[in-house]
Amino acid sequence: FMDIQIRSEGTVKVVTITGTIDGATAPVAQTQINAQGGPGAKVVLDMGDVDFMSSAGLRMLLAAYRIIGGQGGKVVLARLPEELHDTMELTGFLNFFQTFDSVAAGIAELC
Repeated sequence: FMDIQIRSEGTVKVVTITGTIDGATAPVAQTQINAQGGPGAKVVLDMGDVDFMSSAGLRMLLAAYRIIGGQGGKVVLARLPEELHDTMELTGFLNFFQTFDSVAAGIAELC
C-alpha cells in the first residue's frame, strides 16, 4: 500500500508519501512526482511515513532528481526514516539530495 498527497506551500510543492515504495508502487509515485516538475520547480518529498523502499524506490528518487533538476528545479527530502537514510548513504544516493529533519526546514531551504 502506498498513498501520495500533494499540497502547495507558496511556490513549493510538498509530496507526502505514505507506505511502501516498491516495484509495484514506484511507477505511480514517479508519475505523480514528475508531474510537479517544470522550469524552476521546488519539491519537498516528505518521506517520514515510508515504511519500506526497495531498489525501485531508489531508482524513482534518482529519476525525480534528474527530471526535475534537468528543468532547473530542485528536490529535497524531509523526515527521511533512519533506515532509509542509512541505505541511501551506503549506496551514495544522499550525494544527490539535501535532507531535512522537517518539511518546514525543506521548504525554508527552497524559498
